[in-house]
Amino acid sequence: MPQIWMTYDELATLNGCSAAEARMQAMHLSLDRRKSRDGNTRVKLNLALMARFFETVREAEFDLDDAITALRDAHRQMSGVPSANQPSLRRGVA
Repeated sequence: MPQIWMTYDELATLNGCSAAEARMQAMHLSLDRRKSRDGNTRVKLNLALMARFFETVREAEFDLDDAITALRDAHRQMSGVPSANQPSLRRGVA
């Protein structure tokens, strides 16, 4: 079973609330909490929060895939390479 640990700020972003509200939620859910070497307290996500986290990652990957496709299309257009569905504008040499 993977473990995902987040700071209160990261948990707040995941849940759409403030860091203080995320801290209260972590206490209410009895999530494991530990102080990291960097001085930040991190909480271990339970199964429901991990599922929400994975869903946000999946959504972000689709956006990333769309961005990569758009960049490739822009590069293709700028370099003058015709796409598969675009007819070639070059004429044959006679």
